[in-house]
Amino acid sequence: MKFLSFLAQVCAVLAGFILTAVTLVTCVSLIGRNTTGWTILGDYELTAVAAGAAVALFMPLCQLRRENIIVDFFTAKAPASVNALFDRFGALLMALMIGVIGWRTAVGGLSARESMTTTMMLGFPEWITYAAMVPPLLLTAAIALAQTFGPAQDEEGAA
Repeated sequence: MKFLSFLAQVCAVLAGFILTAVTLVTCVSLIGRNTTGWTILGDYELTAVAAGAAVALFMPLCQLRRENIIVDFFTAKAPASVNALFDRFGALLMALMIGVIGWRTAVGGLSARESMTTTMMLGFPEWITYAAMVPPLLLTAAIALAQTFGPAQDEEGAA
């Protein structure tokens, strides 16, 4: 689990760099648009492409820390053993769901590459965004599987 944790942290740092770059591009474009009338061509496209990749890159760390939104209305007063069982089942469902999303993202990326789909303004190949999303999605699924079948969590969240 330590290696998966390291990879999740690397993904999150990379996502932070991507979002910082997008923020800077957006600021430059907005300042230019509102002062001199000059803007960065395709700034909206860059934001969309980068945001999709960043969301996928943040998912492994979110799953690792078990910080997904849960609804525990019915299980709040259940014994810890019951909640642990539900947590494992939820992790298994997450692994299956994210695994399917990763697989379909890979298929979509291959399709976008074959059809040479690009963004409208910049002509940026869309398959690159898909390719950037697949590894962190599969890492998220691997982390969820490790949480399903790995050692139990204690109260502090350490394995």
